[in-house]
Amino acid sequence: MTNYQFYDLPLEWQGFLQACNSCSNCELYKERKQVVVFRGGIKASFMIIGEGPGRHEDEQGLPFVGRSGNLLNDALTGLEFTEEDYHICNIVKCRPPGNRTPTEEEAVACRRLLNAQFALVKPKVIMLSGATAFRYFTGSTDPISKVRGIWIESKGYYIMPTFHPAYILRNMSKRDLLWHDLLMVRKKLEEFKLIAPMENPILL
Repeated sequence: MTNYQFYDLPLEWQGFLQACNSCSNCELYKERKQVVVFRGGIKASFMIIGEGPGRHEDEQGLPFVGRSGNLLNDALTGLEFTEEDYHICNIVKCRPPGNRTPTEEEAVACRRLLNAQFALVKPKVIMLSGATAFRYFTGSTDPISKVRGIWIESKGYYIMPTFHPAYILRNMSKRDLLWHDLLMVRKKLEEFKLIAPMENPILL
């Protein structure tokens, strides 16, 4: 389910995971193999929010573990993030059939759990990975190509929209843009002294 053993987690996290596992707020629960909640640190200043689980995620119970996840991991590792520096989750925690985009109703049904997760993690910087995460998190209908790489400041949080790694896999010429956006996130975290400076800094 996570990169933590259940009983090693604080009680509030155990209760949260139990709520996720028992959730039947939308029809997606009927076909899931596993609820996909998170990977990374349980207290992280940086939260990455994707769209929803795919086949590999549904099988393993972890977000971003397929080809998209490998690409994201390469970028995070290349920019010297450790697994405890970030917390990865999705707009919905159950796989939509055929890996389709989650519906607005499904996103709304899962929002209570995402809000609870947000309150537990307490991030300062949020990366919205792809158009679906951007739309459902912000309520904006602007295309991701228009907003990616531009900071949104809201209620003391710093939000960075970017392309989803699955899109990068189909358009490898855009890979540097994902790295650019992650580097901006890294610099923001360093600015707030929420993460140690890189040993091998990369200039924008």
